[in-house]
Amino acid sequence: MQFRKDSAAPSPTASAVAVDVSASAPGQTSEPPPKFPKDEAGFLNELRRRTNAYFAQTGKSERDCWQMYLKTAAILAWLATSYALLVFATPTVWLAAPLSISLALAISAVGFSIQHDGGHHAYSRFAWVNRLAALSLDLIGASSYLWRWKHVVLHHTYPNVDGQDTDIDAGGIARLSPNQPRRWYHRWQHLYLWPLYALTAAAWHLFGDFKEVIVGRIRQHRIPRPRGWDLVIFLTGKTSSIMLLLGIPMLVHSWWVVLLFYLAVTGVVGVVLTVVFQLAHCVGEAEFPLPAAETGKMSDSWAAHQVHTTVDFARKSRVLSWYLGGLNFQVVHHLFPKICHVHYPALARIIEATCREFGVRYTAHRSFFAGIVSHFRWLRLLGRRQPSMA
Repeated sequence: MQFRKDSAAPSPTASAVAVDVSASAPGQTSEPPPKFPKDEAGFLNELRRRTNAYFAQTGKSERDCWQMYLKTAAILAWLATSYALLVFATPTVWLAAPLSISLALAISAVGFSIQHDGGHHAYSRFAWVNRLAALSLDLIGASSYLWRWKHVVLHHTYPNVDGQDTDIDAGGIARLSPNQPRRWYHRWQHLYLWPLYALTAAAWHLFGDFKEVIVGRIRQHRIPRPRGWDLVIFLTGKTSSIMLLLGIPMLVHSWWVVLLFYLAVTGVVGVVLTVVFQLAHCVGEAEFPLPAAETGKMSDSWAAHQVHTTVDFARKSRVLSWYLGGLNFQVVHHLFPKICHVHYPALARIIEATCREFGVRYTAHRSFFAGIVSHFRWLRLLGRRQPSMA
């Protein structure tokens, strides 16, 4: 396991960054953001060339895939059916329990597939279609506005870089990176974090998003507060999701029953969403590099950095690939976030072969369970008083 902290790199280039880095300036701290060195080896250019060749040879479209539209219809039907049965047609708790899990999994599927592709402009070549798909996140309780800053700008530009990637900043509750300070209670984080994952969705829904909008910050990063239509969408989304998950059910059932099942549904959503992210980045096989203190430069080019800080899992599971919106192929997603996820399995083979030729380490766990074990071990390692990082 290596943790890169120094770099002696040539002058950086913005052309290697596949996300809108120019939009990240308001999301930075007072310190200048790190710079990536020029891709002298031509790694990213070769990845692009081979990816373009794949689409040219197959005649497939990067976006507007019929499989994605069919999948969207299936997920929305699953969501609506689970919700209607749970709220209006469940006579006993024994039927309500599996329906709650079904609703939670459907909500997560909306986030994994519909919202995620839309938010990355990977759903369609039409901006309004992508926007509509991205807004599904507001319907299920989170904020598409905040997600863009957290995920597209901060996380995708600087995955696993402390002080930049807010997705690895748990605010002291957990130590997810070796570059973060250790607190005494982190000794047990490999045990207490799993139930805490269940609280994340409810916390975002009812408190966290409101706080970030009011203070105009995501952790230490300043962001512009939503205005105009962005603010209307934020407030409308929050109102609608609270009514759907709490208000309407309370017209049919006792308040305490609704609250109990709200916690159950959001608990499953929180665990599913959080764990899937952790398996891609917060594992022992991923790197957690820092820019050189003297120059502010990273050691790897942008594309190599994406591969080194990201880990795939369960790539042979068609069921998981379908359900997770291809997020078990995180390396492909980080390199080409604007390509629809239905192409990830085919592109992963191309990218892995290219990585071997350029000497860029590409890592994948064979199964979902192997990723869980790796995340557990990583939490336990970072919770030790003096962990061995060799």
